[in-house]
Amino acid sequence: MGQDRGKYDFYIGLGLAISSSIFIGGSFILKKKGLLRLARKGSMRAGQGGHAYLKEWLWWAGLLSMGAGEAANFAAYAFAPATLVTPLGALSVLVSAVLSSYFLTERLNLHGKLGCLLSILGSTTMVIHAPQEEEISSLEHMTRKLVDPGFFVFATLVIIVALIFIFVVGPRHGQTNILVYITICSVIGALSVSCVKGLGIAIKEAIAGKNVVRNPLAWILLLGLVACVSTQINYLNKALDIFNTSLVTPIYYVFFTTSVLTCSAILFKEWGHMGTDDVIGTLSGFLTIIVGIFLLHAFKDVSVSLATLAVSMRKEERAFPAANGMGSHSTYELLHNESTGDMEDREMGLPFDSVSRRNGAMTSSLDH
Repeated sequence: MGQDRGKYDFYIGLGLAISSSIFIGGSFILKKKGLLRLARKGSMRAGQGGHAYLKEWLWWAGLLSMGAGEAANFAAYAFAPATLVTPLGALSVLVSAVLSSYFLTERLNLHGKLGCLLSILGSTTMVIHAPQEEEISSLEHMTRKLVDPGFFVFATLVIIVALIFIFVVGPRHGQTNILVYITICSVIGALSVSCVKGLGIAIKEAIAGKNVVRNPLAWILLLGLVACVSTQINYLNKALDIFNTSLVTPIYYVFFTTSVLTCSAILFKEWGHMGTDDVIGTLSGFLTIIVGIFLLHAFKDVSVSLATLAVSMRKEERAFPAANGMGSHSTYELLHNESTGDMEDREMGLPFDSVSRRNGAMTSSLDH
């Protein structure tokens, strides 16, 4: 019965994670459209510290869509392991790429379509090999995990890196380097996922009839989640306003997922319940997703499609026989001329090895 319940929770979490990706992928497009409208009106842009987007309804629609996606994602962590839920965020990249090709005039070429296919295959592989058992089932157990020395050191390093990027690196390089703001969102995101996971456990305990309101850990996790999400929204807005959506989305996914998987390995130790084949399958699926996302966006400015590829192949086939024939004819003439020259040199009585040919010129080492 417990095993059946675990599978039931697993598929609930899977469905919530997929719906979350759809909402979040659409939110990037809505928010970007709102920011572009503000830029055309001449308002101070978010990347320059402006907050005019708060008066734009499209941006609010994007925020609500992201809120719905995050709520579904929030619920997914309560039912499924972070090792499964977080990598499925790749589907939001696919949704964002497809919608941006229609609404933001950003092209989706052959490389992009292959990238979408690889990302779907990688996500499927991760679903198949993801752990289906939860290790943490109560807030008391969560408390013991949070005070673990390994996670304490990890959380301290994350906070230090985030503060350095916010107050030192960001003001200097945030406008020119896409990795600055994305790094802030990603490292803070690792802590936000930990808070979401803990709150999900608290909600499940509350539904079961336990009194979690008086547990200080629940309030600490809630405040931590609010602080982390606020920081992520702020710096993600800046990254979206300054840089192309098709660049921000995949890089953010790779950085964020890597941070969360690292945090999950340290805090939840979900990898300890996985066999060797599942670990290899999960890592292979994640790497496949990364390759797919790379193809999806690295060649986005290259105009390649099945039609243009077929035309290019036909042109090469037509040019190859002609080039091959001309090359063979030229080679024959060159060999014939060299052989004729050698015979003439020998008939003139010149030593064969004293004749030098370079750039078509023939000189004799003998002085006449």
